[in-house]
Amino acid sequence: MEVIGLTGGIAAGKSTVARLFAELGCAVVDADQVARSVVAAGSPVLATLVEVFGREILAADGALDRPALGTLVFADPAARARLEGITHPAIAAASRARFEALAQRGEQVALYEAALLIETGRHEEMDGLIVVTADEARRLARLIERDGLSEREARQRLEAQWPQQRKAALADHVIDNSAGLDDTRRQVERVWRQVARESARRPKGAL
Repeated sequence: MEVIGLTGGIAAGKSTVARLFAELGCAVVDADQVARSVVAAGSPVLATLVEVFGREILAADGALDRPALGTLVFADPAARARLEGITHPAIAAASRARFEALAQRGEQVALYEAALLIETGRHEEMDGLIVVTADEARRLARLIERDGLSEREARQRLEAQWPQQRKAALADHVIDNSAGLDDTRRQVERVWRQVARESARRPKGAL
């Protein structure tokens, strides 16, 4: 089965693009959903995070308080590296299990939506790479509205990731999500046609 990576800068609109691909019939694995399952209440990964970052990252019901953890790590590169070192291997293993299930179901192509796909080096495991971009003003506005951040906090989160131009340079396909949903949908349809044509010729991935 082909596994195509989908990534981009924070608030560029990766989830919107993933939804549009799903509407066209493409199977989608969302790394964020996988991550939520990996750190579910009572999980070994969550227990390790509590050991490293303290019980203040727990909500009253024992689940992970993601905003509290985010506040700790986004402004601290060393803390963010510790977090990624704990969670990324577990997310990768859980994602592989989902890909195997999709392959057994007979899917020919699956999309793997992951914010840090390139930063973790997992893009090299993919059979192709799609990068979603959007202009900085739109991304900043989305972060402020979506996550309730101040402009300063939103800028910190933008700066914590690779520049989107650097990601786009590695892509097989770039989708610019700056001009509205209809324009983005047309780009997704074009890329999906190309991916479908290429999937029979490309060597299969390891996942």
